[in-house]
Amino acid sequence: MSSILSYISIDNYTTFAGETLSVELSYQVFGPSIGTAPVVLITHALTGNSQVSGENGWWKSLVDDGKVIDTQRYTVIAFNIPGNGFDGNPNNLFENYRIFTAKDIARLIALGLEKLNIQKLFANVGGSLGGGIAWELSVLKPHLAKNLVVVATDWKATDWVIANTQIQGNILLNSSNALHDARMHAMLMYRTPESFTMKFNRTVNESLGMFNIVSWLNYHGKRLGERFTLSSYKQLNYILGTIDISKNFSNFKEAIYAVSSDIHIVSVDSDALFTLKEDKETVRQLKEIRQRSGQKVTHQVIRSIHGHDAFLIEYDQLDNFLYPIFE
Repeated sequence: MSSILSYISIDNYTTFAGETLSVELSYQVFGPSIGTAPVVLITHALTGNSQVSGENGWWKSLVDDGKVIDTQRYTVIAFNIPGNGFDGNPNNLFENYRIFTAKDIARLIALGLEKLNIQKLFANVGGSLGGGIAWELSVLKPHLAKNLVVVATDWKATDWVIANTQIQGNILLNSSNALHDARMHAMLMYRTPESFTMKFNRTVNESLGMFNIVSWLNYHGKRLGERFTLSSYKQLNYILGTIDISKNFSNFKEAIYAVSSDIHIVSVDSDALFTLKEDKETVRQLKEIRQRSGQKVTHQVIRSIHGHDAFLIEYDQLDNFLYPIFE
């Protein structure tokens, strides 16, 4: 299994906003060499990266030898969202954090796949922000993937998502301890009151003299500052608020009409960021469009008190939902 960080140079890329620049697109490949097995593309969440598998893989419970996305059977490729800082090279960061939208990231990934001579995907997979980018890629390249698999996400940023990214953006611009404070706030978006009660139940860390929930939030704030630069987090937060496959179309149905992929949606019943209610409406519209085409639309729901982060916690449920697709 290969996990070497590789690069594709994309010169003279013009963003959807009209700015032209060069981009170093980094990626990792796991499993058989490209061209020798069906290809699964996985796009990472906001604080994820291309290390989806292996010892330090953030999704290794699903992506590895013998797992549901089996790296003995599938070539798995994962790109880093440009500017996320995973390669540690400051030259690949962007001063203008509004440089890319989710649609730009999808188009850059499409260009990367073309340069790797990957013309067909078995599956286009993404969770959270990565799922929004997967939706965008499916519209840009409607016949690229046999399966579109989107987890804990939506095809658009709702008013609630836009509001939360705005607050995150203000914290990142104005706080004297910006990454730490923004991450503390973000953890409230990703979990639920019930999840916190189950985990902490108002217990106190006597040695620190504070509630354990406060200690936990401080820990996550500190950890993010060790993994991300301010410019990276500002950029990824901004991209989250730009997801919208219906842009340049009259509505969602028109945007998705040409997509030939079977579409598999996995929701979390307690997700307050990308809600089950929104996904149910998406599924309803998809089934109206596809009732005569024979193209699959499936919808599975993770039952959990943990909110949005359940897609990184409830692996047994997610494994069962994905198995019929990848078996």
